[in-house]
Amino acid sequence: MKSADPQRRRLLGSLAAMPLAASLSGASLPAQARTKTNARIVIVGSGLAGIAVANRLSKGLDGARITIVDGREAHYYQPGWTLVASGVWPASKVVDRNDRYHPAGVEWVKDFVAEFDPAANAVVTRSGQRIGYDFLVVATGVQLNYGAIEGMDVAAIGQNGLGSVYASVDAAAATWSAMDAFRGTGGRAVMTLPATPLKCAGAPLKMTFMLADRLRQAGTLANSQITFYSGIGAVFGVKAVNDSILQRWSDLGIGVEYNERLTGIDIGSRRATFTSPEGESRTVDYDFIHVVPPMSAPDVVRQSDLAWKEGPFAAGGWLEVDEQTLRHRRYPNVFGLGDVNGTRRGKTAATVKKSAPMVATNLIDVINGREPSQQFDGYTSCPLILREGSAMLIEFDYEGRLTPTLPMIDPMQESYFAWVMKHRMLKPAYIAVLKGRA
Repeated sequence: MKSADPQRRRLLGSLAAMPLAASLSGASLPAQARTKTNARIVIVGSGLAGIAVANRLSKGLDGARITIVDGREAHYYQPGWTLVASGVWPASKVVDRNDRYHPAGVEWVKDFVAEFDPAANAVVTRSGQRIGYDFLVVATGVQLNYGAIEGMDVAAIGQNGLGSVYASVDAAAATWSAMDAFRGTGGRAVMTLPATPLKCAGAPLKMTFMLADRLRQAGTLANSQITFYSGIGAVFGVKAVNDSILQRWSDLGIGVEYNERLTGIDIGSRRATFTSPEGESRTVDYDFIHVVPPMSAPDVVRQSDLAWKEGPFAAGGWLEVDEQTLRHRRYPNVFGLGDVNGTRRGKTAATVKKSAPMVATNLIDVINGREPSQQFDGYTSCPLILREGSAMLIEFDYEGRLTPTLPMIDPMQESYFAWVMKHRMLKPAYIAVLKGRA
């Protein structure tokens, strides 16, 4: 990207003087005196949500035994994966280690949970270790169900025009390789969106905008055809944003097909099969495809008594929590945090930024014999990249109301500032959330 002009340099200078983490989706909850307790707290998952709440609880409790259960040693800055997959960042910029961010004194069980037994206040790991708790925080994230797409092979991402930003850091880098090869010649691109809830619902849209921008930069956009196949009747859940995206795509010549789920793919022949709600299927050819898999809660949650048993979140096995307190509706000593929650919205890092302090405070309230005092409004944020150097900062709540937190940004207008936030500022803010400082 070219060097910033004087106006942009002044903007960057003014940003340097801003309290970074506080500027991104609001200030944290006020500090409180530490609560003395010998409670056993188990946190399942060591992504942003799990580590952020562990740090919060470590700061707020004196004497608690806090255990993190997760077999992963690497930590991934997942909000940066779209930047890797579109050629903006190297993969090395989004890889770190979990142990760098665990609070002192927290026990780390390097294993995965194989069973939740909430009636007995215990979890069981894959190796057979049974761990009891007084309080449980479920922060497992989502499960990527690539297997629901017949013929899909995650190992083939990067080959034969196949891309998918979600699978892993390596898959994101391989997606850029496929996109880079495609933009040299152009052709037919197929972009997809599943019919299930998904983490970072803006990622499929960002990849579509960035593909168009890469084609434009290469001079091959005019002889290319981009079609976005949505598994639902929209491309984004907030109507004003949905309408804005559709208008922008119309201006770029990007077509949209609704209620078409990707159900099969022939990677070698570059053919994708889509199925309508009525069960009718059709096959389309492509030169490049971006696959977004259906998502659900991990099977270990889905098959447990912690999952919703009825209602719109039951099919995905999402965690049954009250959407305001994020406390389990049937097991009052259990809380959910992050993407696993069965709530109307809230599968972004920004959601964790706002809700992790609330969950920590509510859990401490319960330890102290009180009802949860904090109410979560469903805050979700999506820095929607439109092209290299420009983005929109979309913030909204459970009701789909726009809730901008930065007065200098109109959420419905593209800006260089929003791009700077995504490209340069959000990772430091993410680290602050991880450490329980924001």
